[in-house]
Amino acid sequence: MQSQKLVLAQKQQLKLSPQMYQSLELMALPIMDLREKIQTEIEKNPALEMEAVRDISFERVVRAQGSGTIDPFENSSDPGYIRKSHHIDPDSKHKFIEGALSRPESLQEHLCQQLHFLILSDEELEMGELLISNLDDQGFYRENPSELLDPTPHRQDLIEKMVETIREFDPPGVCVENFIESLVLQAKLSESAPEKTEDFLRNHLENLKRGKISDISKALSLDEEDVEYIVWFIKTLNPYPGSNYSQAATQYVNPDLLIQKINDQLVMKLNDDHIPSLTLDPVFEEMADNTVSFDKDTEKYIHRSIRDANWLINSIEMRNSTLRRVGATLLKSQMDFFLKGPKYIRPLTLKDVAEIISVHETTVSRISNAKYIQTDWGIFPIKYFFSNAVTGTGDDGKDVSKTGVKEILRELVESYTGKKRLSDQKIADMLAERGIKIARRTVAKYRGELSIESSFERQSHSN
Repeated sequence: MQSQKLVLAQKQQLKLSPQMYQSLELMALPIMDLREKIQTEIEKNPALEMEAVRDISFERVVRAQGSGTIDPFENSSDPGYIRKSHHIDPDSKHKFIEGALSRPESLQEHLCQQLHFLILSDEELEMGELLISNLDDQGFYRENPSELLDPTPHRQDLIEKMVETIREFDPPGVCVENFIESLVLQAKLSESAPEKTEDFLRNHLENLKRGKISDISKALSLDEEDVEYIVWFIKTLNPYPGSNYSQAATQYVNPDLLIQKINDQLVMKLNDDHIPSLTLDPVFEEMADNTVSFDKDTEKYIHRSIRDANWLINSIEMRNSTLRRVGATLLKSQMDFFLKGPKYIRPLTLKDVAEIISVHETTVSRISNAKYIQTDWGIFPIKYFFSNAVTGTGDDGKDVSKTGVKEILRELVESYTGKKRLSDQKIADMLAERGIKIARRTVAKYRGELSIESSFERQSHSN
């Protein structure tokens, strides 16, 4: 019979208080999510008060006084609004309708449009439309095509013919049963697909999930480097090709930082216009100073509410302060980027920034998550500015980041005017002339990440 005994053991364990957890959560929130979080906390905590802001445009008042009229229902953001006493654009109504009814193109509409460009018989056109209507939003079969109609030999031949036709449409990988068949089809359609990619997809994804690269290498009779290249190529494919045609509404980015050149100087600004300014409710502060007239539960509630309110205000300030410091470090470290453009971005890691501003690396990662910087070159995720160094140096003798190399590669392809196609090896040679030494396969990898077609596909389009 097994005996039971009591054992006493010591162990150390880190636990986060609710306030610390909230502080970490606020650090990771982008600007609009932070605004919603603040609104929720205001509704929960009566000790919080939002400072009143009078949203009045002085220029608008001057214009209204000058014209002698004020339209109380004015909404200049409405594409259909027409200001009174001004010239009426005859196309304004048409523009309003276009703006009001515009929506993303669905996958089925995109495929049907391509179908109608082909010269087909009425029977083929009808079959094509039936097959497209049978696809879900990802581009996969809802029902097996062979079960859509009576299985007569003629109809089966017609189904097979139109299935093959639709599979050649854009986006590649549609009109198949599942994501594996989609990846296989995309590999077949790609001129740059490595050897044995189909075998890999059909038989070795489970081993890949388990990290057994050596087992895959032996099974396919390939070097591990070749297997890694197949893995990289598969990552460039889209297992759900219809996802780019989602009916979801467009999501707009609100940059958290602005770094732009103004009067020949780079200026950084925290975009805090959307963040409400919080203070303590004076009534609650007065109540906290005179708790004698309250019972103990009410007194605890008052103090707890004020404590939580102060913690939230301090956490928001800590978030904004950390974001400013990260932005200032990026401004100094990536000055060439902000002045000259993306190809001048320099190697920079999370660890580098963490050491400069004296915080933990995870804090930099958290504050950079889902946040954006508006620059003179466009809006970029903060994490875009973190990139490892690539062997060699650029034209100016400084280290070049992976992101910078990709931008140089893009520039080489876009500016190339020769008649002979620009191969990956030729691109690697051109980069080597600039002091950037990378392998042909790395060029192919970067080209895929930039969505630049292979030399064969570029040559086909030019013809």
